[in-house]
This record gives sequence, C-alpha cells and structure tokens, in this order.
Amino acid sequence: MIEKGQIYAIIPARAGSKGVKNKNIRCVKGYPLLAYAIAAAKNCSRVSRILVSTDSEEYAAIARYYGAETPFLRPAEYATDTSPDIEFMEHAIGWLDKHEGKLPEFFMHLRPTSPLREKELVDAAVDRMLSDPQATSLRSAHKQVFPPYKMFCIRPDGYYRSFIEGMSIDEANQPRQDFDQVYTPDGYVDLLRTEFIQKNHKMHGDKVISYIIPKAVDVDAKDDLDYIEYILEQREESLLKYLRANYKELSEAGL
Repeated sequence: MIEKGQIYAIIPARAGSKGVKNKNIRCVKGYPLLAYAIAAAKNCSRVSRILVSTDSEEYAAIARYYGAETPFLRPAEYATDTSPDIEFMEHAIGWLDKHEGKLPEFFMHLRPTSPLREKELVDAAVDRMLSDPQATSLRSAHKQVFPPYKMFCIRPDGYYRSFIEGMSIDEANQPRQDFDQVYTPDGYVDLLRTEFIQKNHKMHGDKVISYIIPKAVDVDAKDDLDYIEYILEQREESLLKYLRANYKELSEAGL
C-alpha cells in the first residue's frame, strides 16, 4: 500500500568506500558526513521518516544516534563498488513492503557526500515534485562550465578523437557559447516516485524534473573534506548549528 503524500528520506551509506576510506562517517567539524544528511532530512517538515541503508553495524549505530532509523542492513551483494543505486532502493522498498505493508509515495534520496545543504533548497525541491503529477523523479544539478562537446578521447593509434560520436576535432573547437548548456547531477537532493520504481525497476525515468542549484561540494577525495572544513570555518552552516545544538560530536558519542 502506497500512502499518498508521504515522503521518506533514504540515505545510502555503505562502508566500503575506496577513494576516501570510511567516507560516509568521516568527520567535518566533529560530525560525520552521515549526520549532516540526517540533519538535512530532519530539517524538512515534509519528511516523515529517515532511513539509512547501510551494510555496516557500526554505521547503523552512528545513524541511529543522530536520529535515523536502520530497520534493515543492506545485503553485501548490493554494497559493492559497482552496485547501482537501483539495488539498494529496490531492497529498501521490498523490505518495507514485506515487513510493514506500506510505502511512501516518494523517497527523498540524500547522499552523505553533499553535506552543505540549505533547508530552503530542499523544501523547494519537494514543492516542485509535488506540483507535477507526471514527473517520474526530480534531480538536482548545477551548471557545467566546460562543455563536454569540447573534450577528447584517445584512439588506439594514439590520436585524439572527439568525445562526441560523429563530431570532428575542428567542430569541437568552436567557442563554448555555441554549444548547449549542460548540467552535472550533484546528489544534493533527488526525489523518487515509489510506484514508478516498483513498476519499471528504474530510479529516475524519462520525465525528470530539472532542479538547478548553485554548485554543490560533493566529497570524492580528501581535498573535498578539507574544502568543506574551510567553508565551515568561514561560516557556520545551519546543519552544523543544528547538530551542535542537539548532538555530541562523534568522538564524544561513545560509538
């Protein structure tokens, strides 16, 4: 049974990150990235539940401390380096359907790697999704300054070829203003329609609402963590204020 109007936040937090070890629980200003995602969901009044999908008991304990639910652990086969998002989503939907018999109309997909979220932007994304009954999903993105049309690949013989199939090197050398504006998905906030996922076994579909935000910092490397730390030294973001007002830092939480 799908409950109309209900929104559950779902936060993926597998333990096996290779680029930055234990990335999802790495601390910035004393709090793990996972806690910032949970705080973003808590600050959205439309979200009725916050679920963390993890394959780690340690991560699950941290998630619960900062206010999320972990009713299940993600199976290891859905938590590999190559596991697509649809696997953890379908696992969560299947578990809730089987064990609780009810599902939300929407899931808000929040990645821990985007910790500098603003309440107003998250709330506005929900408004956009709720206003469009035809939409299969909503994805946040930001403008890409350098168009991919101008990029090269290298052929087996060592010469360049255009990244775009059928485009010559000279055609790719046009001024960037001559190309279409492109956008980079950034994981800031995505909204997914549960019924669409169940019927199509896809996350987003072909009617994806464009939700353009200022460029977001997404943690892929240690330098990104350092940059977020720097930003928070310049200004105390609302999510950090919320965490400081309600929770101990991870090092003091006894986890």
